[in-house]
Amino acid sequence: MEHVVLYRLRDDVERARLAEVFPRHQAHYRAFHAAGGGLIVLGPFLTPDADVGSMGVFSSREDAERFIADDPFVTEGLAVPRILEWNAVWLGAGPDGS
Repeated sequence: MEHVVLYRLRDDVERARLAEVFPRHQAHYRAFHAAGGGLIVLGPFLTPDADVGSMGVFSSREDAERFIADDPFVTEGLAVPRILEWNAVWLGAGPDGS
């Protein structure tokens, strides 16, 4: 079972602040993935939504929690994360290659 992290941006966050913090967020997710941290995929939604701005899919809840704990978007107060269990149905090769 995978775990999905949904990020909601705080109402008072300015786009300039997001652009300022993004390079640290990007460095965090790249390093987390390179270290085998269980990050499967992530990215922002292209359709604006007040409740969800982006999501990431992780191989375990522990991985999702570890990612959130050090993500600059969260630690610097820009986004509020929410973790959901996801019973994904893989119709081709899943994250383990099967």
